[in-house]
Amino acid sequence: MNNTSIDSLTTLTDLQTNVDVLIERYQTVKHENQALMAHQTLLLQEKVLLLQQTTQARTRVEAMINRLKAMGQAL
Repeated sequence: MNNTSIDSLTTLTDLQTNVDVLIERYQTVKHENQALMAHQTLLLQEKVLLLQQTTQARTRVEAMINRLKAMGQAL
């Protein structure tokens, strides 16, 4: 084998190594992205629930205030 063939094989091996590293990085980022998207979905669901609970609490507090005002006027 001459030097050109050896250099070509080395370059090809280096290229394959780089491609393998890129594939691994892609898979890692892909999995991280999926995990983040799932977490985002959970957070959005929690936000909706908290907004509903806040609305319910506000409605109850307003009803209590109205009852207290009515009791105060009745006295």
